[in-house]
Amino acid sequence: MKKIIFILISLSLIIPIFAQGAERITGVWYNGEKTSKIEITKSEDGLFVGHLIWMKEPLDKEGEPKLDSKNPEAKLRTKPLIGIQVLHDLKYNGKGKYSGGKIYDPRAGKTYSCKAEMVNNNTLELRGYIGIPMAGRTDTWTRTTK
Repeated sequence: MKKIIFILISLSLIIPIFAQGAERITGVWYNGEKTSKIEITKSEDGLFVGHLIWMKEPLDKEGEPKLDSKNPEAKLRTKPLIGIQVLHDLKYNGKGKYSGGKIYDPRAGKTYSCKAEMVNNNTLELRGYIGIPMAGRTDTWTRTTK
């Protein structure tokens, strides 16, 4: 009986550790150039998304908020960059790896397939690509605060 209780208590302590693995990616991240901060959250469907929450230079030459002017959808070109969703639908695959997502580059107005890997708790490597991951570019993000 003591053995069963010990096993149940051990399992109740170990299972949350595995569940946290997927959510390690959540939080606020600097992009590789440290010119933007992206907040990654878990969506209702269990996938991970990221919103642009800070920019080093948020205003244009006229002192107005920079807009998503290169967006391929004309109706979105008047939307401010702060607040836009730049990371879509990343799925956790285990062992700190994520795939199946999309990443939007507002500087170019282009969306790429995306995969990511947690190097450690404070370093995230995101790879944007067209077609196959080998034909892409990796950006290393670092954890920060709001």
